[in-house]
Amino acid sequence: MQALSPYRHLPLLLGEFRMAQPTTFNRALVKKYDRSGPRYTSYPTAPQFHQDFTAEHYRQVALASNRQEAVKPLSIYIHIPFCKSLCYYCACNKIVTPKTERAAEYLDYLKREINLQAELFDRTRKLTQLHLGGGTPTYLDQKQLTELMESLRQAFNMDESDNHEFSLEVDPRTVTPSQIHDLRALGFNRLSFGVQDFDDKVQAVVNRVQSEEQIRTLVLAAREARFKSVSVDLIYGLPLQTEASFAVTLDKLIGMRPDRIAAYSYAHLPHMVRAQRLIRPEDMPPPERKLELLELTINRLTEAGYIYIGMDHFSLPEDELALARENGTLHRNFQGYSTHADCDLIGLGVSSIGKVDESYSQNLKELADYYASLDIGRLPIHRGYLLTTDDRLRRDVIISLMCHGRIDFREIEDRYGISFQDYFADSLGKLDETINDGLLEYRDNSLILRPQGQLMMRNIAMAFDAYLDEQHGRFSRTV
Repeated sequence: MQALSPYRHLPLLLGEFRMAQPTTFNRALVKKYDRSGPRYTSYPTAPQFHQDFTAEHYRQVALASNRQEAVKPLSIYIHIPFCKSLCYYCACNKIVTPKTERAAEYLDYLKREINLQAELFDRTRKLTQLHLGGGTPTYLDQKQLTELMESLRQAFNMDESDNHEFSLEVDPRTVTPSQIHDLRALGFNRLSFGVQDFDDKVQAVVNRVQSEEQIRTLVLAAREARFKSVSVDLIYGLPLQTEASFAVTLDKLIGMRPDRIAAYSYAHLPHMVRAQRLIRPEDMPPPERKLELLELTINRLTEAGYIYIGMDHFSLPEDELALARENGTLHRNFQGYSTHADCDLIGLGVSSIGKVDESYSQNLKELADYYASLDIGRLPIHRGYLLTTDDRLRRDVIISLMCHGRIDFREIEDRYGISFQDYFADSLGKLDETINDGLLEYRDNSLILRPQGQLMMRNIAMAFDAYLDEQHGRFSRTV
């Protein structure tokens, strides 16, 4: 039995409401609200995870998830940490090595973890969502990826229809057009290409050189292979970027017409990220440049027909992401926005994060520790968190805001048996400034994001975060 989403009534509740698109870019407002804050791929966020949550706690939660009245489908995230070369901007958990034989060892341990995890979940539960991230998932060659997928198919009840959401992050420098077709044959139906910028000078200073033609050829191959969705990642705020150069990048990308575009703000933190120390300070754009580039990106993409989904994400109107946003079924998890209903998410691989029932868990972050745990037949859980009722309530409020652009008080009250105005009196008091600035409004016993508020939704969500004071300064900028 598939779990019912707590937002299943939203298509009816939305009625005449549809999440509005940003209209004018108010640079003064954007600058005012540009502060550090969570991305809310989970609530509570990762700083609340702790080591008192052990592999045994995880095992108990996973087994109990099979006995829920409405058992959820399964989702898997697999972290492939290896990269052949270092991108200077990257803050991901990665291991840079040209020694591709290390992938074979890692794959052996992944298969051990897959089998340990599969023992905890009923075989009747469908695996409907899969995502390979990194690092560089295509560091694994075709034979190894085939071996990985076969291991998953043996261990889990995989949805073999094309209604599943099986996605893969691809470094364009590591694959050929024929390999794109091979990935489709393995069951992947969504691809994400890391582009970042097409400008030669920018690529050189961040050590990620790849040609426009290279990307165009791969996007075309993905179309020919009938991938359901092709996504491209950009980064604004990189060294040597200018409005003129990034406008060219946007125009080239729009010409390729990917289904989805993610435009991320670069966080330059050389004191925390060693690789970023290889970027010369004099090459970094001034702070006001990032606002110019953000404004340019929003204007160019929306003028080209892309729908602003939220956060950093844009999609074509006919893409599943835009349709889910329109009909109220959009969801959010550790991979960002998703079109699939809430699943129990199993994290596989070093440092990966999962969400099973009302718990979060994260694997060991060091490869040696990850291997050592699996060598003794123990799940490599490093830390985690069990949600309280208050956590679940606040999570639902934040997800509703970030996925649907509104918080319906009555829907939350009916679900949790509270008076929204009383329970969240402190939170609502924190929103006066955003209401006065035209980011948010009360309407029909609801809080609704106004068009300008779409860019500051993280700031608004922060008003409902009970842990934020404990986590100050641990997050990226909100705009």
